[in-house]
Amino acid sequence: LQHSRETANLCAVMASELGLNPKKAKRAGLLHDIGKVPDEEPELPHALLGMKLAEKYKEKPDVCNAIGAHHDEIEMTSLLAPIVQVCDAISGARPGARREIVEAYIKRLNDLEQLALSYPGVVKTYAIQAGRELRVIVGADSIDDKETGKLSNEIAQKIQDDLTYPGQVKITVIRETRAVSYAK
Repeated sequence: LQHSRETANLCAVMASELGLNPKKAKRAGLLHDIGKVPDEEPELPHALLGMKLAEKYKEKPDVCNAIGAHHDEIEMTSLLAPIVQVCDAISGARPGARREIVEAYIKRLNDLEQLALSYPGVVKTYAIQAGRELRVIVGADSIDDKETGKLSNEIAQKIQDDLTYPGQVKITVIRETRAVSYAK
């Protein structure tokens, strides 16, 4: 229910920004996953089942379309449909949205950083973008430019072999040399 409420609120804000009816958008966002509730036709995807339910109870056609199209099972014919789809994705993609425990999320980020820190020459690491990107800072004295690509690939392979993570993780190795002089 929290996901549907969050999706509804996001839909209302987005619709308002676009000059559309925020109440109707909020309603579509709130009802977008209603098809997950009934056991009537389990072979139907929840978006289509939700659309059928909304139609049965005389919901407005553009709200019905937004419910049915939010996972691309049918064509989007209303302006609400892409708003619901985007807001559903935003709500579902944020850290902790899918009942992920905060401690597990933080541990996953820490594991990414520690894995990269185990390589010689790595000075500092930053897991960013909710763990979808890992920035690896290396010492300019210990690793040359040619080795940065190799290190990036090695870290990527080790992440694939050793860690569990959603989606993909982009590894960026950064090597910087600074020379500072002063004219007096």
